[in-house]
Order: sequence, then C-alpha cells, then structure tokens
Amino acid sequence: MDSQDLQRLKMRYDIVGTNPALNRALEAAVAIAPSDLAVLITGESGVGKEVIPAIIHQNSRRKNGKFLAVNCGAIPEGTISAELFGHEKGAFTGAVAERKGYFEEADGGTLFLDEIGELPKETQAMLLRVLQSGEYIKVGSSKVEKTDVRVIAATNVELSHAVATGKFRADLYYRLNAIDIRIPALRERKDDIYLLFRKFSSDFAEKYNICKISLNIEAIALLRSYRWPGNIRQLKNFAEAVTMMESRPAKPGADRLELGGEAISKYLPDEQDSLLPATVAQSGNGPTGAMDDEDKRAIVKAIFDLKQEVDYLRSVVEGGSPAGSSVQRVTGGGRPVPSEPEEAEWQEPPEEQLGIKKNYNALIDRALEKHGGNVKEAAAELGISERTIYRKLAKRKEKK
Repeated sequence: MDSQDLQRLKMRYDIVGTNPALNRALEAAVAIAPSDLAVLITGESGVGKEVIPAIIHQNSRRKNGKFLAVNCGAIPEGTISAELFGHEKGAFTGAVAERKGYFEEADGGTLFLDEIGELPKETQAMLLRVLQSGEYIKVGSSKVEKTDVRVIAATNVELSHAVATGKFRADLYYRLNAIDIRIPALRERKDDIYLLFRKFSSDFAEKYNICKISLNIEAIALLRSYRWPGNIRQLKNFAEAVTMMESRPAKPGADRLELGGEAISKYLPDEQDSLLPATVAQSGNGPTGAMDDEDKRAIVKAIFDLKQEVDYLRSVVEGGSPAGSSVQRVTGGGRPVPSEPEEAEWQEPPEEQLGIKKNYNALIDRALEKHGGNVKEAAAELGISERTIYRKLAKRKEKK
C-alpha cells in the first residue's frame, strides 16, 4: 500500500494522523480484508477501534452484505445470548414473539463484536461453536441453524490475562486472535495530538459559526505533555469545550483565535496536578505504560526532592534552622551540596511558619523568575508538569 493509497483511505474514513503504528494498523486492515480470517482489534478505550472493522468490511468480498456492530458490554448478561443468536417465542419472560439474532441478520456480511471481553462464559461457548462450524441454536429452540458471518472482535482489556484468570475461554481467544491489530494510544501519537485538536475545533467552529481555535507553541507542548487517558474521545470533548468557551462569533477576516498554555490549562483535569512527572513514557520494547530507567529515576528524584523540602519546612516551623544558617540541597544522586548564593531565598524566617502549599507556590515563583518567565524551563527544574504551573497562574489570576 503506497502513501497515496494510504492517504486516500484516511480521507475516506476521516482519519487524522501520521503515526507509523496507526499507518501499520490501517495497512493490515486492508491487507487481510479479502480473507475471512477472524480479527481481534486491541487498544485502550477511546482510541478509535471501530474504524478498523468498517475498513475491513468495505474492502472485502462481503461489502455488499450487512455490517452490524454490537457492543457486548451494553447488553445485559441475561439477554446477550438471545440478542446474538435469536430466540423462540416463550423462550423466557418477555419473549412474546420469535426474534432473529445478530448472527442471522448479518448472514453473508460482517459482525463486529465490541468489548468482547464482557461476554459471559455461556455465550462464549456458543460463539466458539459458530466460529468453528457456522452453526448455532436459538435460545429456547433445539433446531440447529446455519450462518455465514465474518466476525471481527475488539477489546480494551488484556484478554490473555482474562484467560489466565478463568474469565475468558482460551480456545475462543485463540480462535478470535487469528489476526491481532493494535491501535496505539493517543499518548503514543504525540505528533498527531495537535492535528486532531485542530480538526475537532474547526469542525465544531464551522457548525456553530464561531472562530476556529489555533494554539501557540506553549499550548501545543502542554497538550503533548498530557497523558490523555480517554484518548481521542477525550481530546475531541476537550477541543469542543475549549472552542465553545474561548471562541467568539466569526467575522469576515477574523475567523481564527490563537490561545496559549494558560488559557487551555484550566480545561484539563487535575488528576496529575502533583510534583510527579505529568507523563510516564513507554519504553521502546516494553508494554504499554511500562517505565524505562530514566522515568524511574525522574520519579525517585521528584519524591526525594519533595521530602527534602518537607524536612526543611519542618525544621523552620520547629525553629531548628536559624536564619543565616547553611542549608544543604540534595542532588539526584543523593549527594548534599551547599546552596548557591542566589538561592538563599529558600530559607524563610522561622516566624512566618509557611505551609507547604505556600512554600510550593514560592518555589514556582522563584523558578519562573530565575528562568525569565520560561514555563518549560521552570517546570523542568522543579520536576513538575508545565500544566501544573499554568494552572497555578490561572488560579491566582481568577482570585485577583
């Protein structure tokens, strides 16, 4: 698949991004489409797994058949077998008539089973049978039915772990996992984050005839540093909220508004507002969320430095560090070094008895002053996220 074909595919399915892992997933979907192999799509919630089954179906020999998508996690456990395979009249309370199931409705086409890990064990056994032989039995019937359906499944949980804990059948897992297509998390697609933000903001602005939003370098860096646990779904909601709250009615010649880091920081959740690094990078060969040695050292250093600050404040409050005494700071390697003259302001008079929060804010102010207001450099020195500093500044501005 050459670059032009890939770009046309993205345009057809409204896919934004240039990430290599994303490109590989799209190429794999097109490559396996002509076959009837079962496909398992993996990835975190909100990454956009639903586009892959549509691509596979439209590029397969079944494209003229039905394409049905079923969210297994949204169907009550007691009725999911009837939903998938149908039921006879009187099969259970409320079954007032015979009903076709999704496997019968999708005969000759494709059935996408999202959140496959939520299936109860009884339904898993029925699904395994239909995958192996194309046969199934409706709930309340004894008649064997036949169907010709290609099954594509998706999950945001680790099915191998579910197999190990007895929650998912091993034979079904291997049957579904003929082809595994993984969709990368948004934090693994840092170069795509602003592209997606710009698209979501532009679409929303056009719909409501308001100014489109663009971001300056600091704001883009802030978005890239955020972890995005909700992935593309969260970014879309964020972009629309920022556009709605910060934009203004569009006028000829003035249809775009640029925002900085301070303006958008208040729309990001507080879940990472701490002295720990804002993101945990993925190591090159490790699993998603794994930390490399550099990440671990950064976290240890942040915790160790925080302990030093708390110990110092305690000594100030208890009168154990008289004014003018020499206070030592500890480097990342654990070696105490004398404070430099320009950092003498770290020593506060005992009578002020500063709280940790006040001292923390003072540290931010001094770091900003030291680096000429450069938020990125100040954050790097303190071992905190840029968003934390922007949020502190925004809160102060609101209080004025």
